[in-house]
Amino acid sequence: MAGFTALLDANILYSMVITDIVLETARVGTFRARWSDAIHDEWIRNLRNNRPDLDPETIEQRRRTMDRAIHDALITGYEPLIDGLILPDEDDRHVLAAAIAGNADVIVTLNIADFPDEALAPYGIEVQHPDTFLIHQRGLNDQLFLECVRRCRRRLKNPPRSAEEYLESLERAGLVVLAAELGKAKTLL
Repeated sequence: MAGFTALLDANILYSMVITDIVLETARVGTFRARWSDAIHDEWIRNLRNNRPDLDPETIEQRRRTMDRAIHDALITGYEPLIDGLILPDEDDRHVLAAAIAGNADVIVTLNIADFPDEALAPYGIEVQHPDTFLIHQRGLNDQLFLECVRRCRRRLKNPPRSAEEYLESLERAGLVVLAAELGKAKTLL
């Protein structure tokens, strides 16, 4: 198992496109993915609010599948740390507490401003946008990363997506730099 640990914020687990590529990369061992039940609860609550058409059992099945797919991802015992933490939004303190308890090196989130460097530095934790994080993962092992991307794209069956369509979905999800970089290798996707 990789020694580098990333705490995945709820907005990373909310987006199926981002979740799939991040967890596929974790599954092959380039980093250790972590989250908490509170993070699960947050993305599920937001998904149910935004997509009431989705079957609640399907969402819960996704949660269980994620917990099974990434061994030891679930962080517990972080709750006593929450009250002592200071962040711009108090509702984000559980994320930092889980990152501390889970020995995370980085918090991966779309909301960079919610985790200022001065709040994370005492714990040796950085914050990264998923675009930056995934570019770094690609840099560790380009061939392995491209294989992860191929697997993610090939899993899309309803409907299947061409390489171009898959890259467009990455871009729409906010992975603009990654989509542009992968576009240079789209014949390999």
